[in-house]
Amino acid sequence: MHDDDRPTGAFPYERLRRFPDVEAPNLQAWDATDLLLADRGTADAVQRGLTGREIAVIGDNYGAISLRLAAAGFVGVRVHQDLATGREAFRRNAEELGLEDLQIPSELERGLLDGARLVLLQLPRGLAELEEYADAVARWAAPDVVLVAGGRVKHMTLAMNDVLGKAFEVVEAELAVRKSRLLVASVPRPVPERPPFPVRAAHADVGLVLYAHGGAFAGPRLDLGTRFLLGFLDRMPAGEAVDLGCGTGALAAGYALAHPDAVVVATDRSAAAVRSARETVAANGLEGRVRVEHDDAGALLPEASADVVLLNPPFHLGASVHAGGALRLIEAAARILRPGGELWTVYNSHLDYRRQLRTVVGRTSVEGQSGKFTVTRSVRRP
Repeated sequence: MHDDDRPTGAFPYERLRRFPDVEAPNLQAWDATDLLLADRGTADAVQRGLTGREIAVIGDNYGAISLRLAAAGFVGVRVHQDLATGREAFRRNAEELGLEDLQIPSELERGLLDGARLVLLQLPRGLAELEEYADAVARWAAPDVVLVAGGRVKHMTLAMNDVLGKAFEVVEAELAVRKSRLLVASVPRPVPERPPFPVRAAHADVGLVLYAHGGAFAGPRLDLGTRFLLGFLDRMPAGEAVDLGCGTGALAAGYALAHPDAVVVATDRSAAAVRSARETVAANGLEGRVRVEHDDAGALLPEASADVVLLNPPFHLGASVHAGGALRLIEAAARILRPGGELWTVYNSHLDYRRQLRTVVGRTSVEGQSGKFTVTRSVRRP
């Protein structure tokens, strides 16, 4: 962190933590954009005479924005966080700061935005996710709503202005401050009768229909790693299966279709992924056989409860390249699997997780390799 990124003022940002999300020296619970949005949100709310119930915050990763507003006396601020880990960190940080009367994080639906006159948004990296947020604000918030969206300059593009311009008549970019910038959108445009998300795509080559909300990884496409692992379904045993980090639900649905007697649980820490996977499950006629949970690394699942775990682990945490997320999922798979159960993993070959898989889970063999991906089978040791 640079000196000009450090917070000013009385709010104790340094007491915020990411836990239970991955914590490391290069990962922190707030950034300069949080500070900029919190300062701007507080000032705008005071100037316009808003109450906390007229304010919504989207993408407040660990609570830095909404907790600052609450500490300033704004009661009833509505908050949407996509990640289960962020929601738990928000709860813990609120408790640490004595702000436990806050509303719990809400889902991305009418109740989050109905009547909101000020919306503060941490800009997502993906344009599809931003499009879904912008449409939701224009669709459900008050007619005089002002959307203040902030991001790190290095991650912002002119295409973000264009996406906001589809939902708002006025979009203004402000000068950068501490390497962050705000985009201010107002005057919502009329919205189409149907929201633009979720989107649907049929993949006849693997016999799946996928649905995706804006924040779901790869959208309705079938990412190459998942597609490669789907080719090994017939070599996996049938039984009680878990898809860790399920995304749009392709692996869970594919496994259930390949093994008609199997029972499958799909989990993901992203709310957008969970909503997508549930619609994928329904579209493939698998309701009642595949359960989808918003959960961090299978934390809600009992030990030694699964015969098979499917895993296509991430190698990014937000904007940072970091193996911590994948290692947490490997550890979760070891906890969830019964002795003799199998973990099937696909990963970018250059990452070579074989040592971690052998150490944490058990005997690991390479079952297949393509030019880019490796599929391994790890047997849970007794």
